[in-house]
Amino acid sequence: MTLSAPILQASDWAFIAENAEFLVAGLWVTIKLTLASILLGFLLGFPAGAIEVYGRGPVKWAVETTGVVIRGIPIVVILVYIAFVLSVTNDPFWAATLGLGLRGGAYQSQVFRGAFQSVSSGQMEAARAIGLTRLQAIRHVSVPQALRRSVPGFQNEFTIVLKDTSVALVVGLSELLTRGNDLYLQPRGGSAVLEVFLLISAIYFVLTFVTNRSLDLLNDYYAIPGGNDT
Repeated sequence: MTLSAPILQASDWAFIAENAEFLVAGLWVTIKLTLASILLGFLLGFPAGAIEVYGRGPVKWAVETTGVVIRGIPIVVILVYIAFVLSVTNDPFWAATLGLGLRGGAYQSQVFRGAFQSVSSGQMEAARAIGLTRLQAIRHVSVPQALRRSVPGFQNEFTIVLKDTSVALVVGLSELLTRGNDLYLQPRGGSAVLEVFLLISAIYFVLTFVTNRSLDLLNDYYAIPGGNDT
């Protein structure tokens, strides 16, 4: 693309339309990677958050320290170590899922830690007073409230993970952004750089908007009466 070339040309949009299937395949990879990473992050982050609040001794120390270390390492470095240093898997998709899931778990643990801490100690004491064990009190009193109060924080995590799927290119995964780069590098795609990035940005925006509005509805539906009153 040269500075004198007109932008947003119809011929470039036609070129993109001809290769729509190529981009859709990348979009599907991005969606699957986001969902798998979010799920793995939840499975790791929720118990980690609970342990940080209610845990004791070496287990609590190990969880807190692991979270601090993972949050302090750039996601690209994590992916490179998983795929090329530790060679955990030869599949780029699962390498990216593991890397993003680990990083997501470290951040989600802080979302859930805050949610658990928002449950007043008085509720736990009341649960113990009626005969529940400490574990039963956590399960029946704290966990349901923590899940409901964590939805707003979870929106940010989803947005971060969705956009961070683009770094999966370092392990050779051809997701949406990588396919966009590959598309305008084709012989006929040299002038379609702006159109490709405009389209990909719009797709990321739509995915983020739809998911955030869905989580807003979920948050409204499961909002605890009385708001933050405990």
